[in-house]
Amino acid sequence: MRAQSAAACQAGLGGSAQEAGDTAADTAADMAGNMAWIAGGSFLMGSDRHYPEEAPAHPVSVDGFFIDIAPVTNRDFARFVSATGHVTLAERPPRPEDYPGADPDLLVPGSLVFAPPVEDGGPRGWRRWWRFTPGADWRHPQGPDSSVDARMDHPVVHVCHGDALAYARWAGKELPSEAEWEFAARAGLDGADYAWGDELAPGGVHRANTWQGRFPVENLAEDGHVGTSPVSAFPPNGFGLFDMIGNVWEWTDDWYRPRHRERAGKPCCIPRNPRGGSALESLDLLAPGAASPRKVLKGGSHLCAPSYCRRYRPAARQPQTLDTASAHIGFRCVRRVALPTRTS
Repeated sequence: MRAQSAAACQAGLGGSAQEAGDTAADTAADMAGNMAWIAGGSFLMGSDRHYPEEAPAHPVSVDGFFIDIAPVTNRDFARFVSATGHVTLAERPPRPEDYPGADPDLLVPGSLVFAPPVEDGGPRGWRRWWRFTPGADWRHPQGPDSSVDARMDHPVVHVCHGDALAYARWAGKELPSEAEWEFAARAGLDGADYAWGDELAPGGVHRANTWQGRFPVENLAEDGHVGTSPVSAFPPNGFGLFDMIGNVWEWTDDWYRPRHRERAGKPCCIPRNPRGGSALESLDLLAPGAASPRKVLKGGSHLCAPSYCRRYRPAARQPQTLDTASAHIGFRCVRRVALPTRTS
């Protein structure tokens, strides 16, 4: 997938003191309406019934936190860009020194766009349906001739991890840990396959924007959508959160590990506010070229299908390099609350 250097993606994370002050004033008033309080607690994280990277299922606990009730939308992101002048990774040309020997014609701003092939090309044929498209970015999600004018309530896409982190810092928030994200997605349904229970489409009603039909060549759009959808198009989960499943994958701030850590041997030792592995552990040493650090994505997207990628579940997880943006990756933010220190 399209990638620049991790340093390039992390560029632009700073901001002026005036911008930070403006953020506090602008966001305080609407914080309560745009975020939900998650009281925290213990839950069974992961799954032993699906993909190996989700195992082992293991008990953890998280402290309470606020979380955005929906993914960051194009409208939200436009406000951020207007206030800060932020330029996303997809809008910047790759640096030639990061790609020795690369075709200069390909070193142009752009991002990955889904393009359905005539034939699926087999289970490992993803390169046949993902195309690096010059001019594709958050303002032009399908390429230079497209626009978000009619999609302001859709989740912003074509944002790399650094773009998401820059937004979060501007808003006085953070990106969630994987445990926080999964706890919020489950909404108390501990051990359930989906964020609403154990049936993908209860009563034949779709509860999230996913793919119906033979992926990637046939999208029946039984859920009413092809591509992304407005963030409130489907019912919220039990915590009042929209789109925790489907629509777009969401960045977390945890480094990826190929498996969860083993279960704690004693109830007293259940991990509290666990975080992922290390940047070194996240590297895929078998990938072609130089290995790049990877963060955890959660939630699945509108491209997840029963026939190909059954990752429209709270336990599902996928690695993504810091410097990759695409048409099906977005994010939401959290705000953590410092608990008072107990004194004797």
